[in-house]
Amino acid sequence: MDSPQRPGTGLRVTLDIWHPDCWTLSVTEERDGGLLGHGVYTIDGAATGRFTAYGETNAAIEELIAAIRASSLTDSVWETDRPHATDTTVPGSASRALVVRYEIENSINDALVSRGFIPDEPVRMHGGREYWTVIVDTDRETLGERLDAIRETKDAEIRVEDIAVAQGGPGVLPTDDLSERQREAFELARKRDYYAWPREVNAVELADELGVSKATLLEHLRKAEAKLLGGD
Repeated sequence: MDSPQRPGTGLRVTLDIWHPDCWTLSVTEERDGGLLGHGVYTIDGAATGRFTAYGETNAAIEELIAAIRASSLTDSVWETDRPHATDTTVPGSASRALVVRYEIENSINDALVSRGFIPDEPVRMHGGREYWTVIVDTDRETLGERLDAIRETKDAEIRVEDIAVAQGGPGVLPTDDLSERQREAFELARKRDYYAWPREVNAVELADELGVSKATLLEHLRKAEAKLLGGD
């Protein structure tokens, strides 16, 4: 039997998110650089967020910032003199601190925070996706319900990349109810830092190690994640 989650421990969850009309996704989709998000605030009815643009070269950052300025989804962009306080582990060799103003309706921040998802580290944006690591005081069943509500409200795609007990527990949620192959795939993915960022291994490499196709591996992981959320 699956061990119950301890009362009051909460969950730490990493979410892979896509949602429509999002400038961070459109500008990073086909560019080498990325963004770190440090907080979004509602000011005069608009979203104002602090971001770090990063890349391997200054040219990559210049291209990224130019795309942000040119986007029809942003109202204004300006650079700040100092990097954000949490910018101690910025990927790449170059970075630039930004403040961006845009339509609040196009932000998914409030949809997450209003349902109890509290960012636990800067939001990572690259390759046309957003990666949120959040803590939330709920059980797995309610977590799935809250994510479904966000998917419906924001027309969003949300995939659970990782899930663990936030505190007072052994770390990873119990996997007793997974099939042998699902547990094998999930534990290998964690061991090989498939859920880390940047990823240390890709799905093809994991599939080769397990002796299965990429599609089969991803199906095992999808079902394992769904069971850990209480969805299956």
